[in-house]
Amino acid sequence: MNGFKIKVILADDHPGMIAGVKYELSSIDTIELVGTAADSTELMALLNSVACDVVVSDYAMPAGDFGDGIALFGMIARRYPQVKLVVLTMLDNPAVLHTLLTQGVMCIVSKSDALTHLVPAVHAAHSGGKYYSPTIEKVVQGIELNRRSRNPAGVLSIRESEVVRLYASGLTVNEIAERLHRSKKTISTQKANAMEKLSIEKDVDLLRYAMENGLVTSSGGVPAAPEPSGT
Repeated sequence: MNGFKIKVILADDHPGMIAGVKYELSSIDTIELVGTAADSTELMALLNSVACDVVVSDYAMPAGDFGDGIALFGMIARRYPQVKLVVLTMLDNPAVLHTLLTQGVMCIVSKSDALTHLVPAVHAAHSGGKYYSPTIEKVVQGIELNRRSRNPAGVLSIRESEVVRLYASGLTVNEIAERLHRSKKTISTQKANAMEKLSIEKDVDLLRYAMENGLVTSSGGVPAAPEPSGT
């Protein structure tokens, strides 16, 4: 173990969180913090200039030229396939976590848990393993449980996906009902069912889910949908 160091870059737009993580990692002999970034612009610049084994990144960092969340993580994976990822986030929404899991992110730490969980998460990421802090573990277990049930959370029916796609593209419930030749009540019910399956309460989170799962693009474009069959 002599001289062994995991080189880590930390990206977070909250100075207090950066200070806390710096302090937490400062006493760990096997981890070296080689840089910090406040947004995706600074993060990508660091990755271009500094040797790095693991990126510890917040999920939501709205500023920066390269976005945040899934889009940013996907870019890092494509450009720096050797770099591992730990997501440090306040988000514990099953839909968001489900998306991270399907993208192959296996080390996630909730900011509501103790920062001590970052150390095993970094080691797990570096070795290609899996680590969830307690808050994340609980949600992931719920996702797995629901996946095996009759109505899996995060898995929408074709009709529900249609409704979410069109709603996220900017259509109203009335306009969706017109387009799909269904009643307004049916569309409202299908939208509500989709949100319940995804454990989403706010329309803005439904829009984010639609964008991150390819149902609608950031520019508002909607992928072509299959013709609805029957009523």
